[in-house]
Amino acid sequence: MWLTWRVATERALYGEAGFYLRERPSGHFRTSVNASAAFADAVVALLEEVDAELGGPDVLDFVDIGAGEGLLVRQVLDAAKPALRDRLRLTAVDLSPRPAGLPERIAWHVNVPSGITGLAIANEWLDNVPLDVVEQTADGPRLVMVDVHTGEERIGGPPRPADRAWLDRWWPLSRVGSRAEIGWPRDEAWASVLLRLTRGRAIAVDYAHPVDNRPPCGTLTGYRDGAVVAPIPDGTCDITAHVALDSCAEAGRRAGAISTTLSTQREALRGLGIVGARPPLDLARTDPRAYLRALARASQEGELIDPAGLGGFGWLTQRR
Repeated sequence: MWLTWRVATERALYGEAGFYLRERPSGHFRTSVNASAAFADAVVALLEEVDAELGGPDVLDFVDIGAGEGLLVRQVLDAAKPALRDRLRLTAVDLSPRPAGLPERIAWHVNVPSGITGLAIANEWLDNVPLDVVEQTADGPRLVMVDVHTGEERIGGPPRPADRAWLDRWWPLSRVGSRAEIGWPRDEAWASVLLRLTRGRAIAVDYAHPVDNRPPCGTLTGYRDGAVVAPIPDGTCDITAHVALDSCAEAGRRAGAISTTLSTQREALRGLGIVGARPPLDLARTDPRAYLRALARASQEGELIDPAGLGGFGWLTQRR
C-alpha cells in the first residue's frame, strides 16, 4: 500500500495497535528524562521561576506533553520542595494507557488540558508529530510516497498550496534531489499548546535545525530496541524527524506568545545549575561514598549538556 509519509506515519505510530499505543519509549531510545534525574531537577527549578513570575498562585500547573511512561512527572513530584509540591497540579499527556503505579495525584489525559497556569513542557514530542516528505524534481517539489510494508519510496504528485507556502517560507528547495519535511502540522500542534496556556511558559525540547541550515536530505529516521533502523511505517519502529523549531516559534507567537527564546539544551540547563562539575578531590578522602555519588551525578549532568548529544537539543521557550 502506497501512502504519503504523513498518513503512513500516523497509522504506524498512533493507529490501531500502533507503535506508541503498544510500546514504551524507554525500550527503544534514550531521552534526557531516562538519562538522569538531574533533568527533573532542572524542571523543578523552572517551576520555581514560573511560580515566582506568576506571584505564587494557589495552584501551579505542570503539564508533561508526550509523557511516555510518566517518569518525568513522577520525578518532579518527588524532587519539588513541600511548599511547591503542595500547590502543584500535575498532568501527564499521552495516547498510551496510564502506567501502573502512577501516583493518584498525577492526572493522565490524551489531550493537552486548557487553562494551564504554570509550565507545559514537550520533551521529544514534536518530532513524533507526523509530516509529509517532498523531493525536488525537475518539475518542482513532489510528495514522496512510501510502501507501508517495505519502506520503499516513489515520487507522487505535487504538494498542496499550504504545503508549498510552508516550504517557500521555511524550507526552500533549490537542487533536484534535495528533500524536505513539511513542518506545518508541528506548527499547529505547538500553537494548540500556547492556546491552552493561560499564564506561564511552554517549552518544546527536540532535535532541531534552523531555516538557514536545513539538512539537504531531511532527517526521517527509525528507532527500534535502542538502534537506528530504516524508517519503515509498519508499526514495528519509532519514526521521527528533527523539528523546525523556528517555524514552531512563529506559530506560537501567532497563538499569543509574548516572548520567545530559542537556545540549546546545553545553554538552558547550564542556566538552571546543571553544569557537570566534578566534585573536589578532597571529598574523596573525607567522604568516599559522597564523592562517588557526586562523581556519578557529574557524569549524568555531563551527558545532559554534551553539545554532541543531548545538549545539542533545541529549546523553544515561549511565555503568555
